[in-house]
Amino acid sequence: MAEISIRLPQKGGCQCGTVRYELTGLPIVFYLCHCSECQKQSSSAFGESLRVRAKDLKIEGDLAERERISPSGKSVVGQFCPKCGTRLFHRRAGYAENLNIKAGTLDDTSWLRPAGHIWTLSKQTWFQIGPDEISYERQPENDDDLTARWRQMIGAD
Repeated sequence: MAEISIRLPQKGGCQCGTVRYELTGLPIVFYLCHCSECQKQSSSAFGESLRVRAKDLKIEGDLAERERISPSGKSVVGQFCPKCGTRLFHRRAGYAENLNIKAGTLDDTSWLRPAGHIWTLSKQTWFQIGPDEISYERQPENDDDLTARWRQMIGAD
């Protein structure tokens, strides 16, 4: 497995440029979520979640918020650009110190490689997950395996 090189800071933002952000610390984990909610939210086959420490993220511009209940029954707060509607971040209940960047909003996505996949029970039938990739049919009890794989991928161990 080739090591991923992450240059910091990483910058990103919404489609219209009203909200911009800068990530100054290494991400905790990057994974793909195949739940039907992420498919609807992204209008795609999956959602890209880049978990980061909130303290490592600088945000310029105001955000709108919407709360929903996830397929696993937990509260999720999505944060959007109030002008163009781009979803930039989401937070799960119980993870106040962390949040997930919707990774497609990064200016440079060339370095992204997922540590694994969650909610594969509802993945698109045409999407193939490799035999050596970590995958969970539903929400995992914890993401220790995904985080460990990610740390290995970025050379943090």
